[in-house]
Amino acid sequence: MNIKQLSLENRPRERLQQYGAGVLSPAELMAIILKSGTKKENVLDLAQRLLSKYKMEQLSTCTIRELDQEYGIGIAKACQIVALFELYRRLPRKKNELPLIRSAQDVAEMYTPLLQHLTQEQCRALYLDTKNKIIADEIITIGILNASLIHPREVFSGALRHHAHALIIIHNHPSGDPSPSEEDVEITERLAETGVIMGIPLLDHVILGHTSWWSWKEQNI
Repeated sequence: MNIKQLSLENRPRERLQQYGAGVLSPAELMAIILKSGTKKENVLDLAQRLLSKYKMEQLSTCTIRELDQEYGIGIAKACQIVALFELYRRLPRKKNELPLIRSAQDVAEMYTPLLQHLTQEQCRALYLDTKNKIIADEIITIGILNASLIHPREVFSGALRHHAHALIIIHNHPSGDPSPSEEDVEITERLAETGVIMGIPLLDHVILGHTSWWSWKEQNI
């Protein structure tokens, strides 16, 4: 059924205007963002299919390339979705709402649901305040982790920008096995050395698999 065949009171945009965003389902909200469907399905069906395949946490970390591969999405819609979640990540949070990191397990519990289903490696930097609360979370690279691609300058410029007291690096292994490669260890050592020089310590490098994780700090490498 074409979205225009729905009665006005059942169309997502009209329902938003009349009742407010709080009463809309996730599919209705996504349909408003996507704006249009395909020849085979209306925008509401397209939104429902997308949300049936991805949990919201997974969708929030999808790349433009990954979303573009979904039938009916395309580059424009993929950009809209990625931009939406990026804006959300940039919302300022009150200090008492900032996530607290006590251990590598806290990192794993927080980020495994976001990264475990990605088909590419994604490296992120978690910038922490003096109480080890996350004040910023930035994607450093997407793709195979390579020492030539991850320069301490990029990582620590973010730390300076956010006035971070310390940082944690995390990345996923799409294979599901979190065991570190020689490249992973080399990158960690370079970042740790830079952290000592700059006075912004690297507290840990956590590698996430599908159901398990590895911690540089806990392995004491």
